Amino acid sequence: MRRLTEEERAQRVSKTQRKHAMHDLQELGQKLAEIPEERLQRVAMPEALREALADFRRMTKHEARRRQMQYIGRLMRGVDPEPIREALAAAEGRSARETARQHRLERLRAELIESEETLARIAADYPGADVQRLRQLRRSALLEHEQGKPPRAFRELFRVLRQIETAGADETDAGANGESALDD
Repeated sequence: MRRLTEEERAQRVSKTQRKHAMHDLQELGQKLAEIPEERLQRVAMPEALREALADFRRMTKHEARRRQMQYIGRLMRGVDPEPIREALAAAEGRSARETARQHRLERLRAELIESEETLARIAADYPGADVQRLRQLRRSALLEHEQGKPPRAFRELFRVLRQIETAGADETDAGANGESALDD
């Protein structure tokens, strides 16, 4: 029997380490199963894993769900978990990119509230933006603030800006892939 070199011993993974890694993947699969279907569709993953997650959601018996989760963990071994972890972090609002996006949109909303001239910049940056709707929400938000009312329009303005930015990003991605946003 041949003796292992130091390097081979260092590269060898113990059974305990393998079990911890499998449990981590299974927990990641559990988190995937818990996010809303809409967000799950945005996560890039193999179709077999997507189908296994859909099956898991339909199951009601405890033992069946446990076995299915083990199967999902086994499927996760063949997938790079980092993009999935990043997508989950973004879905939970923890990613640095998502936080930066939120701050950028909040600054844009503040600029829009301060000056109506910001509408021209938004219209130039996002040609599909409904400028009239933004103008209306801006006026409503200013009126709410003056009258001390709850900030409904202020929040709606943020949601609309987020939708505009998301639609603009989707069009940019489609254009980068040689597709048109109108092809859908």
